[in-house]
Amino acid sequence: MITFCIALLVLIGGYFTYGVFVEKIFGVNENRKTPAMSNPDGIDYIPLPTWKIFLIQFLNIAGLGPIFGAIMGIMFGPAAFLWIVLGTIFAGAVHDYLSGMLSVRRNGASLPELVGEELGNNLKQVMRAFSLLLMILVGAVFVVNPAELLNQLTGDATTLTLWIAVIFAYYILATLLPVDKLIGRLYPVFGFALLFMAVGILVSLFLYDVHIPEITDGLYNRQANPDKLPIFPMMFISIACGAISGFHATQSPLMARCLKNEKMGRRVFYGAMVTEGIVALIWAAAAIGFFGSFEGLGEFLNGGKPAVLVNKISVEWLGTFGGLLALLGVIAAPITSGDTALRSARLIAADFLHIDQKSIKKRLIISVPIFILTWMIMLMDFNVLWRYFAWCNQTLAVFTLWALTVYLAKERKLYWITLLPALFMTMVTVSYILFAPSPEGFGLGYEVSLLLATCVSLVLAGLFFRFNNRCRLLARIVVDK
Repeated sequence: MITFCIALLVLIGGYFTYGVFVEKIFGVNENRKTPAMSNPDGIDYIPLPTWKIFLIQFLNIAGLGPIFGAIMGIMFGPAAFLWIVLGTIFAGAVHDYLSGMLSVRRNGASLPELVGEELGNNLKQVMRAFSLLLMILVGAVFVVNPAELLNQLTGDATTLTLWIAVIFAYYILATLLPVDKLIGRLYPVFGFALLFMAVGILVSLFLYDVHIPEITDGLYNRQANPDKLPIFPMMFISIACGAISGFHATQSPLMARCLKNEKMGRRVFYGAMVTEGIVALIWAAAAIGFFGSFEGLGEFLNGGKPAVLVNKISVEWLGTFGGLLALLGVIAAPITSGDTALRSARLIAADFLHIDQKSIKKRLIISVPIFILTWMIMLMDFNVLWRYFAWCNQTLAVFTLWALTVYLAKERKLYWITLLPALFMTMVTVSYILFAPSPEGFGLGYEVSLLLATCVSLVLAGLFFRFNNRCRLLARIVVDK
């Protein structure tokens, strides 16, 4: 329990220390008009209260990742606590804050446009396709799971097909309607449910005096087959949304278009990521604490789904009513990521097609093909979808971190805050895709995968420093003239 308590305090402290440090490096300007204030359109560019933007951002990025990912990730041992804390403070929150604030500075531009401006037009085209694919994958992935949970709650009174249709219909409305009409009104309710669940489980951890492993117990892998699931890179892919997630950078522009003042950026973007890290930390501790051993948790996960475990823990620790609210929180989390994923897909497509979104007709022109593709992909096997989503998610984080590094270098600011996470996540994603078995990977040997990933990371580092030296040389020439 000591490790858990320290990790919790460090996460909170990270917001007030490293978060402030990153904010100063970016350099907020309270007098600069945000997109919501300079060109409101009543659809996507709408000034909203900061507390509401925070809740929307938190629910947008939360999904099932910080819950399910943490539950499965704790099987790698206490190393999972370290990754959640350090990943959140030094990688995930930095990634979310800078991508969000860069979007604010560039009139709410979507992620592909931001990356393309820093890394070139060719990569912009790749990012457009890649981001759209990820958004559609998220929309598809986050329909089936909440539908299954709702079907369990209602029993024979409904069917799984009915709940899938209901959730998908909601996604359509959330994608098309102005952001303040549906999302802005429902998210506070969903946010309460999700935060109540996290706080309730946190209190239960202390009331029931559960055993939570300490770092002093050893950082070795607790998986039953550690050779097939090594901590590096597998843990860093499994625990994504609770540490760093590329998906978040696709969501930040939604709220960048609603922020009233740049000084609120740290509360919204950095703060939402830290909150998500806390949720992941709580559920990682709850999963292992509930069973009291890695063997017990591993045996359960081999025969059951994380959603079943969430329900079991919530009911036993929080009672029937608390369990119901907690389960609603788990249902709300993926739904509130799926709806904004499709909304982001609409905005990404609209940005590169240069189609304004004020009229419903133009929104439908963009959205209908997205809805059709999402429905088709949704019919695929969920486990296959999730594996591809996990890798695509972290790969997107790599692109974003490199783009942010180039931006900071151009602005002659401290680029190390994104360069180091960019190099680390490059190692993670490249080694994962090389080592992972078919169909999602190439199935190469572990040592070979690490060697090739190291080479790729070194090449990218070399290219960056070469680019940075050119920027500095050009700056000197300009000054001399």
